[in-house]
Amino acid sequence: QVQLVESGGGSVQPGGSLRLSCAASGSIFLINAMDWYRQAPGKERELVATISNEGTTNYAGSVKGRFTISRDNAKNTVTLQMNSLKPEDTAVYYCYANLRVGPFVSSRDYWGKGTLVTVSS
Repeated sequence: QVQLVESGGGSVQPGGSLRLSCAASGSIFLINAMDWYRQAPGKERELVATISNEGTTNYAGSVKGRFTISRDNAKNTVTLQMNSLKPEDTAVYYCYANLRVGPFVSSRDYWGKGTLVTVSS
């Protein structure tokens, strides 16, 4: 059973920083992309940042220059460093991974349960 567990959410004032982490555990053969999504109240879930197995990254325009995604393939973890946080960054942040549990098994999508980030003065 594969699990993704996020940590590091919380409350911060505008301009502050938070660091989110996500650890994938279970029978994992290969992780392809690892992403962070977020969903604000009343809005659809949106992609925040993605990182490939080779380390190629992409960001939503609203967070580019403020957020940094990184991963440790040996530990099956992905991290989102969030700086210069704004009230509009308030949302539940979800970890996502596309991975395979065996060499002859198709890749599947897995999601964490989410961690709440609140940016408010």
